[in-house]
Amino acid sequence: MLVAAIQLTSKSDKKKNLAVASALMERALRQGAELVALPEYFSFIGKRADIPKEAEQPKKGLAFDTAANFAAKNGVFVLAGGIPTLTANKKLVNRSYLIGQKGEVLGFYDKIHLFDSELTESRAFRESDTFARGTKPGLVETPFGKAGLTICYDLRFPELYRVLALAGARVIFVPSAFTMYTGKDHWLSLLKARAIENQVYIVAPAQIGRHTQKKVSWGKTSIIDPWGSVLATAPDCETVVLADIDFKFLAKVRKELPVLNHYRKDVFSLL
Repeated sequence: MLVAAIQLTSKSDKKKNLAVASALMERALRQGAELVALPEYFSFIGKRADIPKEAEQPKKGLAFDTAANFAAKNGVFVLAGGIPTLTANKKLVNRSYLIGQKGEVLGFYDKIHLFDSELTESRAFRESDTFARGTKPGLVETPFGKAGLTICYDLRFPELYRVLALAGARVIFVPSAFTMYTGKDHWLSLLKARAIENQVYIVAPAQIGRHTQKKVSWGKTSIIDPWGSVLATAPDCETVVLADIDFKFLAKVRKELPVLNHYRKDVFSLL
């Protein structure tokens, strides 16, 4: 399956962001992509106070419709990487959708690990001031097998990826807006670690560049195979990268090095 991962520099103009995203999705389609993955916050990155104004209803809104309509029109899968969404109980969540070839929602995931960090005074982030935490892992049944949904900061919590792999995920998506400060040192290492230790394909569409005066993203959108090889990585611009996901290769890796069969959950109780 040929997968495309899109890299954006989203800002506060939602319509412009979606226009750029749509143009890059079209480019991916022309190159033969069967699945197109969009990064976290692909429709809006701006002032924190404006996020609730830009939030959408579940399965309804400009960002969701852009992704779903593209999937239905072109018969491709679309990962809508992260949309601020107001749930029925009035909680604001960071939600990722995996959309099928007819524009239907195959599954969704609300970000569990929220980025609350005090890296330095000028780089303080408190995602929990805006969003509520998700409550369950994102495991989705698809025509190409089980897929795992995660978002950005989740990448630092290997237990979430192990749970998804043990539940049958063969591909795990990591739409992100990783900070420049941490991304330059940690992004690729973490992506490769999650791929290797769980023997899965990792598809990580990312934000890049300056979004606001304080927020700058690292970029380096990547697709990584179960052996940890980087199949594609993006240059430092808004673009799209593509790579083949080969499930026969995945099966070969898991057969030759069956670490998932050797997993011992009792280790967590040994202390």
